[in-house]
Amino acid sequence: MLGDWSKKVSIIAGEYAAGEPFPLVIIDDFLDEGFAGELLAEFPPMDGMARSNDYMFGDKRERATLAEAGPASGRYHDRLMSAEFTDIIAAITGRTLFMDPAFHGGGFHQSGDGGFLDTHVDFNIHPDHKDWLRVLNVLLYLNKDWPPGYGGALLVRTDPKTEPRAIAPLFNRCVMMLTSDNTYHGFRKMSLPPGVTRKSIAGYAYELIHEGSRKARTTSWAPEEGGVVKQALARHWTTLAAAKDKITGKKAE
Repeated sequence: MLGDWSKKVSIIAGEYAAGEPFPLVIIDDFLDEGFAGELLAEFPPMDGMARSNDYMFGDKRERATLAEAGPASGRYHDRLMSAEFTDIIAAITGRTLFMDPAFHGGGFHQSGDGGFLDTHVDFNIHPDHKDWLRVLNVLLYLNKDWPPGYGGALLVRTDPKTEPRAIAPLFNRCVMMLTSDNTYHGFRKMSLPPGVTRKSIAGYAYELIHEGSRKARTTSWAPEEGGVVKQALARHWTTLAAAKDKITGKKAE
């Protein structure tokens, strides 16, 4: 199922460590090409996916139930959960990691014309497991014939005020990237023709820590554009999310 890169993990580990602007690696031909096509064929339609919880900071759909989408999706889910893949991500990052089997916040992601995801850093502690620290995003893109004019590049940077590095979301390309306090990423509003959407499958890897040893952080937003209200909400989002948690008893993401 995995491409030839899986036989050169030591090289991939070196590329990850040297990644710019923070540890990351781009792996083209991530899966066997035929299998990647099977995954794409099982991708759910937009109207079968729920809107994400990104509020005004994003316009995308998501569906976490990867294993239920079809035979290929089930096989991909199982491979990410396998001991083989666990060993691979440990070798790449130098840390003992494991994939979240529930794909909380992950799974199928899809955006159509006008879709975007504002610059942000991810939540760090899993909302259902207070001893799980999020460390690695495993992002697989499934966009065939994707010209630069469509936009939708993954934009990565360590400071939201600096110019980002752009990574095109090409078919069968995987980006494995560190997630920490300054791993800002997102994608700008796209201009897509009818019937074209930006598709990806997101998996997240965690590390076991002692509960309470790290201060929990919700997703922190730093939009490039937006009115006064949106910018003010982004600046105070962590405080607002904490207040919401106290009222609802549900941890924000």
